[in-house]
Amino acid sequence: MGWQAERDKVVINVGGVRHETYRSTLQTLPGTRLACLAEPGAASRFDYDSVAGEFFFDRHPGVFAYVLNYYRTGKLHCPADVCGPLFEEELAFWGIDETDVEPCCWMTYRQHRDAEEALDSFESPETNDGGDGGNGDGNGTELKRLCLDEGRPGGWWRRWRPRVWALFEDPYSSRMARYVAFASLFFILISITTFCLETHEAFNRVINKTESIPVGNGTASPVAVVEVETEPFLTYVEGTCVVWFTFEFLMRVSFCPDKRDFIKSSLNIIDFVAILPFYLEVGLRGLSSKAAKDVLGFLRVVRFVRILRIFKLTRHFVGLRVLGHTLRASTNEFLLLVIFLALGVLIFATMIYYADDPTHFKNIPIGFWWAVVTMTTLGYGDMYPMTWSGMLVGALCALAGVLTIAMPVPVIVNNFGMYYSLAMAKQKLPKKKNKHIPRPPQPGSPGYGPPTTTGSPGSHPHNRGPIPHNRGPHPPYRGPIPHNRGPHPHNRGPHPPYRGPIPI
Repeated sequence: MGWQAERDKVVINVGGVRHETYRSTLQTLPGTRLACLAEPGAASRFDYDSVAGEFFFDRHPGVFAYVLNYYRTGKLHCPADVCGPLFEEELAFWGIDETDVEPCCWMTYRQHRDAEEALDSFESPETNDGGDGGNGDGNGTELKRLCLDEGRPGGWWRRWRPRVWALFEDPYSSRMARYVAFASLFFILISITTFCLETHEAFNRVINKTESIPVGNGTASPVAVVEVETEPFLTYVEGTCVVWFTFEFLMRVSFCPDKRDFIKSSLNIIDFVAILPFYLEVGLRGLSSKAAKDVLGFLRVVRFVRILRIFKLTRHFVGLRVLGHTLRASTNEFLLLVIFLALGVLIFATMIYYADDPTHFKNIPIGFWWAVVTMTTLGYGDMYPMTWSGMLVGALCALAGVLTIAMPVPVIVNNFGMYYSLAMAKQKLPKKKNKHIPRPPQPGSPGYGPPTTTGSPGSHPHNRGPIPHNRGPHPPYRGPIPHNRGPHPHNRGPHPPYRGPIPI
């Protein structure tokens, strides 16, 4: 009976750590790699050491403990001290579906994918070895990333297009690209400053004009018209900035690798919308018709879109990109915050209408404004309760507002901290000149060659068809394993002696 129990056991050496289990345990998940170890003839298809009586796999031993525990208990947990991509790779090697991860560990398992997406969004371009890179010879890999068709046979266009595109798109591609980025940043700040100064009365001139308005009987009546004009030098400064923005936009749209993606980009749409009103205003300024003046008035109103140029700074400052990613990642939290505030505003606006003086809070919609100001702890002081019951409602409204805002804010702060740390890590990540690439499985490598399965593909939800196996020759004897410190306690020779009945 004891001899039969010994035959039912399987010893697996993973990365130097020995694991012992029953064949019936491995057969609980048919179609996986470990289930094939329990099949007859597994020793010829895997790296089996006949002296030590064990199968050897050169894989991560810590992750394998969780994998083997999944066969024993039917619950797959994710280790907290192992990087997510490594655990995912190990699950793929052992043939286990990642959707079998327990709900308690699913967020931990998925966290690495969110981190990878964030790292991709904060892609830090590699600079040239010499630091100069103005000629573009040392950044071929980066130019291929920016323009995918680099390297194809062609003329000067295919040679220069990725270089010019990197010059205006990627400030880190070369030293000349940094100069272009500094120039763009300078003109952005000058344009925003000019936009703000145009609204100051010290830079506006009041001009009194007399216009003739036709009246009946073919006569015209003179009417005094007051116009406000901006100082001419501010217009010249703005024109200089627009000329640079136009040149930059035309260069980027001409040398971009994908015109469709360029047009869909929100920053490029902002560039075009901020440039167009200036040329329309200059073109219509010399016209004296009423329609032209109406269009000019409308263009002066829409000139506020120039302030949107501030978003172009996201190309040069990582902190602004972190803020944008945080807002996108916290959409659900912001929606939850709005719902909480809307419920509170509706409840407390109704309560203050019935609890306070009706001459002060005339209707419930007026109470909406008071509830918003009170729940956000702003307190303009234009509306406030005057009775004891109204003060009680106001106190409850203020407390409810503090608690309502405090609940979703920590999640938003955590998202910002995560994206900021990832962005800083991506920037400080050293350049990998010779990245290690694992050698692919070679013929005759039983440690990497997956076995075949004899079970039917539909016998188990984990069974996704036969696994391709390695039918290469059995490896020669490699001598004792370094971790083998003497005979294994379970290795008692070819047949264990009879030791009597097993005590209960």
